[in-house]
Amino acid sequence: MTGLRVRRAEPADFAAVARLTVAAYEADGQLKGENSYAVVLADVATRAESGEVLVAVDESSGAVVGAVTFVLPGTPYAELAGPGEAEFRMLAVDPAAQGRGAGSALARACVARAAELGCSAVVICVRSGMAVAAHRMYERLGFVRVPEKDWSPLPGVELLGLRLELARG
Repeated sequence: MTGLRVRRAEPADFAAVARLTVAAYEADGQLKGENSYAVVLADVATRAESGEVLVAVDESSGAVVGAVTFVLPGTPYAELAGPGEAEFRMLAVDPAAQGRGAGSALARACVARAAELGCSAVVICVRSGMAVAAHRMYERLGFVRVPEKDWSPLPGVELLGLRLELARG
C-alpha cells in the first residue's frame, strides 16, 4: 500500500482500532459464537496499557486501516512469549483495506521493535482455520511453525504457534 505509515496508536485512534479489529475478525469467521472475545478485541485502551498498540495509517486519507498489539513476556496479553521473545497479537486490517500491504507492514514493525529491544525471536499464534493469505504472509516474513507452542483457549479453537528467529548483533 503506497502512502502507508505505521506508528504507535494514540487514544484518538482507539475507536477506529476497535471497530476495524472486530470487523476483520468477523469477516475472517473468527468470532462465531465468541462474543466475549469481541469485547476483548474492542478494549484497545487496556491493550495499550500493557503493550504497544501500533496502527497502519493511510497517509492520503489519514484513516487507520490496520492495527496490532506488540507485547513482551510476562505482560497480561502475552500468551506464548518466553524469555527473550516478543509477541504480537490481534493483527487486523480493515476488510475494505485488505490486500494492500498493511498487515505485512504491521508485522514487520513488530519484528523491528523486537529487534530494537534486543529480543531473540518473535512468536505469534494463528487460528488453524485462518485465511490462507495470512498464513502465507507470515511464511514470507520467515515465521516457522513451532508445534510445541500450539494451544487451545476454547474447545474447537485451535491456535498454531509460529516463531521468527531474529539475527543477533
